[in-house]
Amino acid sequence: MINFDRKNVIQEIADSYVNRSLFSGIEWVAEKSGKMVLSGKSGYQNFEQKKSIPENAIYRIYSMTKPITSVMALKLIERGKLRLYDPVSSFIPPFEKLKVMNPDGSLEELNRPMIIEDLLTHRSGFTYDFLMGCHVAPLYSERDISDNGNKSLEEKCEILSELPLAYQPGSRFNYSVSLDVLARVIEIVNEKDFGDTLKEEIFKPLNMKDTGFGVDEKNLSRLMSTYGASNFKEIMNVGPHKLEETDVSAHNPYDSETFRRGGTGLFSTSEDYLSFARMLLSGKSKSGETLLSRNMVEFMKINRIPNTQLPLMLGPLPLVGYGWNLIGRTMLDRGQMMSQTGKNEFGWAGAASTYFWVDPDEELIGIIMTQYLGSMWPINDDLRVAMYQAIE
Repeated sequence: MINFDRKNVIQEIADSYVNRSLFSGIEWVAEKSGKMVLSGKSGYQNFEQKKSIPENAIYRIYSMTKPITSVMALKLIERGKLRLYDPVSSFIPPFEKLKVMNPDGSLEELNRPMIIEDLLTHRSGFTYDFLMGCHVAPLYSERDISDNGNKSLEEKCEILSELPLAYQPGSRFNYSVSLDVLARVIEIVNEKDFGDTLKEEIFKPLNMKDTGFGVDEKNLSRLMSTYGASNFKEIMNVGPHKLEETDVSAHNPYDSETFRRGGTGLFSTSEDYLSFARMLLSGKSKSGETLLSRNMVEFMKINRIPNTQLPLMLGPLPLVGYGWNLIGRTMLDRGQMMSQTGKNEFGWAGAASTYFWVDPDEELIGIIMTQYLGSMWPINDDLRVAMYQAIE
């Protein structure tokens, strides 16, 4: 049931963010026990032009691409085509020669091979350009690892094979390009373009008709404007929060025939992503088609990060209370949380302030969509708490 007085709180919070010129347009949906219980929107598709948010607005979901890539890997594991303990170098041979660079610049050999589980849990030793304090991140920036949308997955992995790892595989959680590498592995195993694989194996059975690595010309009128940082290097250091439209097409083009990524890059809608998140509860589509077995759904939700590697760190920011499963973050200890959530909630977020969570105990799914790259405002915490308190 919904407390309709409290439902208004969600709208008030969203409106407040828009009225303070912090976000242009915000959308949210929640589904409980298979029924839509909350939905709404606030603001504009384009803040300067005051264009209304269209029906089925299309968003750049950035790292909310990662759980989709992970599910595709799990599907291949269930078919016996991939295993968590497979060495990544058995698919991408140059990775066999990877070395680890220490903070002092010295290089050392790998203690053990990087494996598929390392990619799924960000313990591969790879990094991201924007992670402040990571000694290898500047090398990624020099090679334009994240901001060049013209490189194919194969070309991106070729560059990564020439750079050192930041840490020994398995030794620590370090948010990274691991899922881009996993997408390349999926291409190799499946002998098919990664975008085509996702379309056939996930988007079609889940009726995610507006999700993909680009936007058709006929649908551009539904694409939301993007604000904040214009590239990945600025995400952690964007300065004052200003609602100025930015062009992100260099790293996230909407019209490229070759742009594919496993960790970012997808375009989607709240309705489409709700369909994906719903599947994470049971492994089935709304029509009953099985994408993941019941046992795999339970298996994928288990935390894989040892206590010695907690709390998870995203650059300088701790993700307290959470571990990491085969999909994304997973709640381990609500006693460490500073905002309300479910005791077994899991999910992830995107760099442009998109966010989703799945609460198996409540059979609750929440999706929050907006487009500001690199915001530090707690919009997702605020809306998630408001959505929980509206459900009785």
